Amino acid sequence: MNHPAPPTLHTVTGDLPAGSVTGPALAHEHLVLDLDHKGDGAAVLDPHRHTAAVTTELTALREEFGLGLVVELTCRGMGRDVRALARIAREARIAVVAATGWYYEPFHTPEIDGSSVEELTDTLVQEIEGGIGATGVRPGVLGEIGSHGDTPTAPEAKVLRASARAALATGLSVATHAQLGRGGIAQLELLTGEGLPAHRVSIGHQDLLDDPAVHEELAASGAYVAFDTVGKDGYQSDGARLRLLLALIEAGHADRVLLSCDISRHGYLLDEGGQGYGHLFRSFLPEVRAAGVDDELIDLMTRRNPLRFLTGGNVEEIRA
Repeated sequence: MNHPAPPTLHTVTGDLPAGSVTGPALAHEHLVLDLDHKGDGAAVLDPHRHTAAVTTELTALREEFGLGLVVELTCRGMGRDVRALARIAREARIAVVAATGWYYEPFHTPEIDGSSVEELTDTLVQEIEGGIGATGVRPGVLGEIGSHGDTPTAPEAKVLRASARAALATGLSVATHAQLGRGGIAQLELLTGEGLPAHRVSIGHQDLLDDPAVHEELAASGAYVAFDTVGKDGYQSDGARLRLLLALIEAGHADRVLLSCDISRHGYLLDEGGQGYGHLFRSFLPEVRAAGVDDELIDLMTRRNPLRFLTGGNVEEIRA
């Protein structure tokens, strides 16, 4: 009798059986990044200046909380450096999944304007199947595919459609950037309109949108709802995040939740006095537990859900 192959993650250090990840995951992070359009150097995680601090944080989280996986959503035009990611992964002894795709329009690379949806799809598929540049590193997710406002712009819609087609061609899933939480339903409609099942979509930054009805609509469709800016109090208080998360759990959608901190500036690092990658585990999850959420649901939201998202819902090897 033939048995299906166990679900596999493409990580920056090679393929990994999803079932071997026994600790929690951070579902939306940046370990190396350059979004510095203002020239102030704030929105940067430099592969030379900040890698040691990043590695130290991740190592501590592995040792203290069993952190096993980081989904790193720095894509084309965002300062992606998969060689640096591989160094961090090896030194911290944590699996890291790299991404491909394009962020929202202000950060689009030049090929977007002159390319068709089909050509952009081909670009993504080639990178997924052949590796990023000459590194041989294969992306394990499409993300963070961006839009801003309630409706994606024409270039953003083109990228979303190409991402859906590339996901269908390769078996990967799509994680989005919904600027300030807005436009998630429109993103999902574009992605599923290309035939991509909703359970292979994560709609980003929903903890910045104070609208439980939208969260429930997304979750009821089968999409994952990412509460992925935990600790960014300049955008939203963690108290509000907790209220929104509990509402989604109480509506029966804990199996659609993804959690992370979206560290996107070096000032967020512990080394520089920020909340760090561990804010989810050290500060937010204790509040979630205090509100009555048990460890089984915590494991669902922090381990099983991200693995199910990445593998397209193949759960044979992803158990409690």
